[in-house]
Parts: sequence; C-alpha cells; structure tokens
Amino acid sequence: MWLRYRRAVAIAEAVVILSIPFIRINGESAVRFDLHELKLYFFGTVFWINELYLLLAATLFLFVLFFAVTNVLGRIWCGWLCPQTVLLDFAQDIGRAISRWRADSIARIILVPVSALVAVSIIWYFVPPLDALRAIPQGETVTMFFVAMWAVIYGMLGLLGRKFCTTICPYSMIQGGLFDADTLVVAFDQSRKDECMGCKKCVVDCPVGIDIRDGLKRQCIACARCVDACTAMTGMRKIPSLINYAGHVKRPKALWLSAVVVVAGLVFAVMLLMRPGAKIVVTRNPKQPAMGINSYSYSLQNNTDHAISLDVSLNGPFQLLGDASVEAEPFSRRTGTLLVRSKGDANEVVFIFKGDGILIETEAGFL
Repeated sequence: MWLRYRRAVAIAEAVVILSIPFIRINGESAVRFDLHELKLYFFGTVFWINELYLLLAATLFLFVLFFAVTNVLGRIWCGWLCPQTVLLDFAQDIGRAISRWRADSIARIILVPVSALVAVSIIWYFVPPLDALRAIPQGETVTMFFVAMWAVIYGMLGLLGRKFCTTICPYSMIQGGLFDADTLVVAFDQSRKDECMGCKKCVVDCPVGIDIRDGLKRQCIACARCVDACTAMTGMRKIPSLINYAGHVKRPKALWLSAVVVVAGLVFAVMLLMRPGAKIVVTRNPKQPAMGINSYSYSLQNNTDHAISLDVSLNGPFQLLGDASVEAEPFSRRTGTLLVRSKGDANEVVFIFKGDGILIETEAGFL
C-alpha cells in the first residue's frame, strides 16, 4: 500500500525537479544560480549574493521549516523525498523485475545512466539546459563538472547505497535530536508481540537491514516497506498489521510550529517586497583625471523585471561631465564611471538618480 504512494510521490518529485530548469519566467530559468554574477533567479525575481539580510531571512525560514517538519512528521524526507532513497528504490525495483537473483547487479548497471541524468539535471540549475547540453559534448568546463558529479553521484548510489543514509548523511544523524514522544515514526506494536509469526519478512524487506521489532533505530528511514511486508502477512490471518506509522500529527505543538513557520515565511516575503527596485553604489576613484575633476565608479543593481534608465544630477556646486544617465537591463548589474567638476569649494557631492519611479540619493567625497 505505502509503496504505491511513495512511487507516486517519487514520480511527481522527478517531474518537478527535471522540469523547473526548462520553465522560463521573464526570459530566465524559473530557478537558476548564475555563477558569473553570483545571483539566484527564483520564479520571476532575483537574489544577489550581497543581499545578506535576505539570505539570512531565507535561511531562518528554511531552518524553522526543517525543524517543524522533522518534529511533526519525522523522517518523511528520508523515506519519501530524499533523492538517494527515491533513486535506489527505482533502480532496485527495476532490477527485481528483470531478475530476482541478480537484482543488485542489474540495479548498479541501471544507476549508471540514472546518475548521468541526475548530474546533468544539477548542472541545469547553474547553466541553462540547452546551453549545458551543447557544452557537454564539446569538452568545455561544464564537461569536467558533469563527469565529476556523475562519478560522485554514482559512487553515492551504486557503491555506498543505503550505507550513505546510515553512516554519512548528516541529516540522518541529527533527526533523532529533533523528535519528541509524538513524532510520526514507523513502529512495531509491542503490546501485540505475541501475535508476531516470526516470519522476519519485515527484516528481509527493510532497505537498511534493521529489525523494527527491536524498537526504533537511527538507521530507520521511515520508508514503510516493513509496514507493507507485515500487512501482507497478517492479512492472510485477517488481523491488522503489527507495524504501522505511530505518532500524533494533530496536536498543539504542531499548530504553534506551523504558526512559527508561517511567521518566518511572512517576514521573508515582506522583506522581499520592501526591497528597492534598484540599488546604486558610488565610490570616488583615487586617481584624478585632471585638476578640479574627480572620477567616480558606480554600480547599478536592477532588481526589477524591466530595463531602467536613471537620469543623474548633482546637488551642490558641481558639474557632471559626459553622459547624464545610467541604464541597466532587467535583473542585472551595470557599472561605469562618472566625471564631476567642482564649481566651488564644497568637499562632498550628492548624486541624485531619478527615473522609472526610482529616486536614489548617495553621497561621496570630493578632493
């Protein structure tokens, strides 16, 4: 029973992960991290690496979400959503369908192309899919990353397998510290242990090789294979399964944890909505091009989905030389130089950038 549900979730997860890089919003991938400019495209907006306050708010939200989900739903990630679990189940099921006697060997062979697909799908989140597919056969830098990730992923799946979950995975190690008495877990009903037939089908089907009858262990990934195995055997005797999910999802703690998650999400959303449409930084260059003239470098960051053009003016006894406007494409950063001549004895110049509903004032020293 649970295996069918997990397969449906796994298929949906695979479709979402493989499809997102091909979805384009405002001319860019729905989710992609641009390594060249250090910015994250995320469903129609962009996050820059220098926007630390947004990164901290996003990190706080993810941490609260991680704690709440683990405390209430236990190892739902490990058993239902983790790519390691999903891909190993996929390969092993195909291996058993082809040959029950050589299932493990066949699964390792199947994991070779599967690992390649996973590796290229990861690259798609950094390089647009079509660009990546064109670059890989040409032996460019992308090719080296692809081969390296292919090898690492196959090593994790084909060689380490479930041992990664039970020995190396840091998330698996810390989950136990986040559980409480009501956390949802897979458990053996000790009050009915006399009804156990001792068939050990739950042990045989367990992917990490534990005996759930001995109690919950850290290695358990809550995949519910033991539940299905016990249900099949007890069904023949017309009695309920001795192994099942146990815990309480609907409880006061789950409600207030959900509220904390919602608040953290709203804080992040408000901070994102309050972010200015453009940011500009102006710094004076140490070298003066001529007596009475200072050179300034500017960096214009456009956070909107449309191109902007800002007129530049100065406040004080100064004259702007050259182009009196700056422009930037959607979700991009533009740099350039501004030349300012002094018409008085002021030692501070105020730059005013105005246009497209944006007004920015910034100060810089004048020598």
